[in-house]
Amino acid sequence: MVSYKDLGLVNTREMFKKAINGGYAIPAFNFNNMEQLQAIIKASAETKSPVILQVSKGARNYANQTLLRYMAQGAVEYAKELGWENPQICLHLDHGDSFELCKSCVDFGFSSVMIDASSLPYEENIALTKKVVEYAHQFDVTVEAELGVLAGVEDEVASEVSHYTKPEEVVDFATRTGCDSLAISIGTSHGAYKFTPEQCTRDPKTGRLVPPPLAFDVLDAVMEQLPGFPIVLHGSSSVPQEYVDMINQYGGKLPDAVGIPEEQLRKAAKSAVCKINIDSDSRLAFTAAVRKVFWEKPAEFDPRKYCGPARDLMTELYKHKIINVLGSDGKA
Repeated sequence: MVSYKDLGLVNTREMFKKAINGGYAIPAFNFNNMEQLQAIIKASAETKSPVILQVSKGARNYANQTLLRYMAQGAVEYAKELGWENPQICLHLDHGDSFELCKSCVDFGFSSVMIDASSLPYEENIALTKKVVEYAHQFDVTVEAELGVLAGVEDEVASEVSHYTKPEEVVDFATRTGCDSLAISIGTSHGAYKFTPEQCTRDPKTGRLVPPPLAFDVLDAVMEQLPGFPIVLHGSSSVPQEYVDMINQYGGKLPDAVGIPEEQLRKAAKSAVCKINIDSDSRLAFTAAVRKVFWEKPAEFDPRKYCGPARDLMTELYKHKIINVLGSDGKA
């Protein structure tokens, strides 16, 4: 058993309380490798933003659970090296799909876990979530749950259609499970193709797809039912068109990739939404930078020469999100 406190990590409880009171959201950035982690910590340290390092089941298998523990501990020390005296860094399991996986993460030093039983019938979702909460809370590990289903694909999480969260269920769910935060569905979606062309309109000037607006009426109704309760948005990458254009320019093929407009995320961040998940954007930035190097220097084979530019571009992206979208800079 490894305590996250011994690794220098924090859970999300105080983080979320401050975010709700301060009208901003905590960035939850997924990572799979060292370059992503370096970029996240550099951006967070330079902006003094609390941050959640997210690891999916697939990323945990890819990186190795033991290495992840030491990477998280190293991230805290790296942040201090960069001048961040008291780093506010949380290590969080994204979309845990079983009690066993959540328990394993708690035992290996995660400070927060998500149990996503949203695809199960309502009562089964409650039962599984409660079981995870009861185990995690013994070790002061916070638990995120989910009500409603997001469309799209992210690692092993996939759904063809979304189902909005039912506001009339949230009080009963939160009370009976004891969860610390709740991911809801209001129209966000996983992946780089969050909406089909049929769901969008096209900008007559640029020809680009314009996605449908988020269901803020559902969010408002949830906040009315659960005032002050931490709300989470998944599938909230903006799919920046400059990265999509770079990928396509340098040999890639991402037609009609579209994400959530940043102005909608800014609006959400000022509400009870205190955690906003971003994964696809960093994948796009990484891929765009790597493709550019390979296109311009096809003889290059030193990973530092193409992973380095990718890391720099991701650092820029993370800082932009922290400062211009989530408003979490200077909050840690």
